[in-house]
Amino acid sequence: MAHSVEYQRFSTLVDSVLSVSREEMQLREAAYRAEVDANPKRRGPKRGTKRKPKQTSASPVPDGKLPS
Repeated sequence: MAHSVEYQRFSTLVDSVLSVSREEMQLREAAYRAEVDANPKRRGPKRGTKRKPKQTSASPVPDGKLPS
C-alpha cells in the first residue's frame, strides 16, 4: 500500500519520538532546564521564586463609600 511522502515523514517522526525512554526524556529536560536557568537575561518569573501574595483590603471601594 503506497502512502504519501507526508505520511511517511510523520510516521517516521512519531516512531522516533516514541522510541525515547522516559529516563532519557527526563535527562534531556533537566539539561535544558539547567541551560535555561543559566541565562541571566531570561524574561518572566525565575524558577524557584515565590510570588508575593496580593494585598487584600477590607473594602474594594476607596473610602468605603458606595457609588450613588
